[in-house]
Amino acid sequence: MWLKANANVLCLRVKKMTSSRRHHLKSLMLQIAAAWIEQDKKDLVAAKEAYMSENCPAPDMSGDQAVLMELCKKLQIAIDKIDEERYDAQSKVGKSDQEIDDLKLKVVDLIGVKKPALKKVRMSADSMLQALLGGKHKVTMDLRANLKQVKKEVKEESTEAGDWRKNIEDKADRKKMFETS
Repeated sequence: MWLKANANVLCLRVKKMTSSRRHHLKSLMLQIAAAWIEQDKKDLVAAKEAYMSENCPAPDMSGDQAVLMELCKKLQIAIDKIDEERYDAQSKVGKSDQEIDDLKLKVVDLIGVKKPALKKVRMSADSMLQALLGGKHKVTMDLRANLKQVKKEVKEESTEAGDWRKNIEDKADRKKMFETS
């Protein structure tokens, strides 16, 4: 119990770091990282020199022309051998990349592609045609202008004085007028 309360007090006493302190620490970390990078570069150069001195000794140039020609032939054979190995490794990498791409396509086919939700766009027919055909085509599509004008015909019903249905409809209309007001 005391330990738990003590931990809460310790948490409350922790102060926030000031921005100047934070920037100072960040600059120190960057300096250390830059020093590490420089040291890694130096180590890489030293390792390369050690490997080259161990595996590739300096050629002996003392001798006549026949010895130098023989040395050149040996170097050419070594270059050809290394070139073949490089080509084989490159073809293996290419095949592996192709297999990886095929497997990625299979995974996408199995999972399926999620289609994004379509957004509603309010667009007139003229703006749609202009977007489809380009800005240089001036197409106006006034659909209402192409419609025929239809005149409403008023049906003349025979209004007989003795038609009781007409009288009921008139009375119902009058009743509605009084109820709404």
